[in-house]
Amino acid sequence: MSAPPYFEEESAGLVAKEAAGDNAAALSVSEISALLKRTVEDRFGFVRVRGEISGFKRAASGHVYLCLKDENARLDAVMWRGTAQRLNFQPEDGLEVVATGKLTTYPGRSNYQLVIERMEVAGEGALLALLARNKARFEAEGLFAPERKRALPFLPRTIGVVTSPTGAVIRDILHRLADRFPVRVLVWPVLVQGQGAAEQVAAAVRGFSAMAAGGPVPRPDLVIVARGGGSIEDLWAFNEEAVVRAVADCSIPIISAVGHETDTTLCDFAADRRAPTPTAAAEMAVPVRSDLINQIGELTLRKRRAVLRPLQLGRERLAARAERLPAPQALLSPQAQKLDELSERFRRALGDRTMLARGELQRVSGRLSLPLLAARVQTARGRLDGLARLFVSLDPDKVLARGYVRVTDPTGRTLTTRAAASGAASLNLHFQDGELAVSTGPAPMRAAPRPKPPSPPDDSPQGKLL
Repeated sequence: MSAPPYFEEESAGLVAKEAAGDNAAALSVSEISALLKRTVEDRFGFVRVRGEISGFKRAASGHVYLCLKDENARLDAVMWRGTAQRLNFQPEDGLEVVATGKLTTYPGRSNYQLVIERMEVAGEGALLALLARNKARFEAEGLFAPERKRALPFLPRTIGVVTSPTGAVIRDILHRLADRFPVRVLVWPVLVQGQGAAEQVAAAVRGFSAMAAGGPVPRPDLVIVARGGGSIEDLWAFNEEAVVRAVADCSIPIISAVGHETDTTLCDFAADRRAPTPTAAAEMAVPVRSDLINQIGELTLRKRRAVLRPLQLGRERLAARAERLPAPQALLSPQAQKLDELSERFRRALGDRTMLARGELQRVSGRLSLPLLAARVQTARGRLDGLARLFVSLDPDKVLARGYVRVTDPTGRTLTTRAAASGAASLNLHFQDGELAVSTGPAPMRAAPRPKPPSPPDDSPQGKLL
């Protein structure tokens, strides 16, 4: 290899010297770096590069650093914070993308890099591959596990809807709810496509979940995340990690109604129930009011029948048993006949007894006479007079007329011994003409004599008896 022309005349010396007529002055490192930077930026001011993301990293400042590579080379790239915030998807290693921007150099490390101003997934195939990887990752975390699914409330009082407030979706949902069973609907307006849609949908779901029960705004019993149909790119916001995690973590049962029946998003797997369309989500949310009214009416009729059926069966059984019972006349005939027989026997027995009593009376009355009765009366009177004389002779107060005194205690018991009299607190002395109360203590008690009731005259019939 021959040397450049200005190296042919003399060999390199120890000290650098400027050759006469030489216009290639020595440049500083900064000068040559600046020249390279201008050259690269002028030549490659707008490029589109297709490659696979590698080494993706988001700095604390919000800037994104990555490499784009293929099977033979790699290219460093940077995306400033403002551009990174406008991405419609979450970049990750292994994803093939098309990056649009400009090439520039970085003098600090003497290399070049791509400043990305826009980045898109390289075709629908790459987007589907990203979707499959994310689905596998979320399944491994258990976000789509069947045991996480909750039953929907049978009749929610309030339904929260996360969707666009201006699209046909919300009108279809409200119309279907009004037809089936009108309930309160809270709409959280969000973007359903494009930049920031995923963040708004996730924030709306978390907002409904964080609402307190009994607050000024009623907390929904059910949440519907809805969007109309579209391409996989249009529905990509509902495949984002933020939306999937918000739906999986929501404390309220959720129905995912994104796209048409053939569309599937990761939000569908994270929700408690997937609806093929937003209208179908409204049908899942509430029952048909008229069907409930008919069902209640049918249950009421069945209840009435169930209550009346035992009564009807009882009546039928009673009628069947009553038919097998004998006639009342047949039951009473033997007893009536027996009563007639007993009545006849009683009448005959009463007559016979009367005849016997009459005969006995005639037999006894024959032995009765007036002299016999008078004699028996005289005998009884003599016995009674004897008992009266004996009573008078045995009267303890009869001897009081001969100077005797009868002593009793305050209870009226007659005292016959000195010991009994000394033990009494006071004594009553019974004389012929009355009583005298005396005390056994130092001060004798005096009492007015109580006159003795006069005896009945001797000619009184009562006196003779006593």
